[in-house]
Amino acid sequence: MSTDRPRDLTGAVVLRRELLAEGWTDRQILARVRSGDLHRVRHGSYVSGGLWRSLSELDRYRVLVRAVLRRAHPAAVATHISAAAEHGAPLWGVRLDEVHITRTDGVPGRREAGVVHHRGAMSEADVELVNGIPTSSAARSAVEVCTLTTVEPALVIVNGLLHSRRCTVEEIGAKVEAMKHWPDSLTTTLVIRLCDARISSVAESRTSHLCWAQQLPRPEPQVPIPSEHGEVFAYVDFAWPEHGVFLEVDGREKYVHFRRANETLEQYLMREKQREERICAVTGWVCVRISWADLERPVATARRIRRLLESRRPLGA
Repeated sequence: MSTDRPRDLTGAVVLRRELLAEGWTDRQILARVRSGDLHRVRHGSYVSGGLWRSLSELDRYRVLVRAVLRRAHPAAVATHISAAAEHGAPLWGVRLDEVHITRTDGVPGRREAGVVHHRGAMSEADVELVNGIPTSSAARSAVEVCTLTTVEPALVIVNGLLHSRRCTVEEIGAKVEAMKHWPDSLTTTLVIRLCDARISSVAESRTSHLCWAQQLPRPEPQVPIPSEHGEVFAYVDFAWPEHGVFLEVDGREKYVHFRRANETLEQYLMREKQREERICAVTGWVCVRISWADLERPVATARRIRRLLESRRPLGA
């Protein structure tokens, strides 16, 4: 998971009333929007057009969250997926067109105009100021996310929060206990069973989920591989040591984060091939590689992995 500092969005959102106070007219605002100098985020809320065009999908969502909070009640706090985004969790398989907020004064929940207002008691310990906006704590947001979505996207987010050390499994467990009367507790229970702070990417989280959903033996993540001299020279994404099988997940995240400076894609792939060959030579294991496309075909992919595991009798059996 990326540990890069999030884009600073302080002061990015300007409200219509602020522009009017500076002497703008509604006609001038509309003209600037049409020219691209301004971008309308939602009713009455704008950002610089240049800034908007430079933002990733995730950061555009973070701007949307700020636009909602700027016009919301002072007791409103970004929660659920909106809080997870501020904590730096990867968002996959979730909607980025709705903002989730909770009022700390206990006002009933509702859904309107792209904003989901949740009802729930929040103590001071539940609220943090993150990147300049009030959000639910990382541990609480992990539990909140589990009530909104299915196991796979929730697992991606929770693993991201754990890997970046925004919270611990114990802290999440404490929140689960405190929120045990919330609905959708089954998803939460499953995610807590499956989550692992060692898992470091969306693709790895999805692979872990695939193994569980397809009833494969649970693999060990981030297994260290010692050299002939006992020094660790590599880590594999997943392994079934008892079968002598390891799994590597190929994807854009690896190409971006693990390529060396000035290294071409061809050079990276050759280095990765040499790394795999050395792991096989040292351990006697065999490698199975899966891609993002394989994750979209879980039954066929699991069948391929299962055949390989079954062909390799557990060591010592």
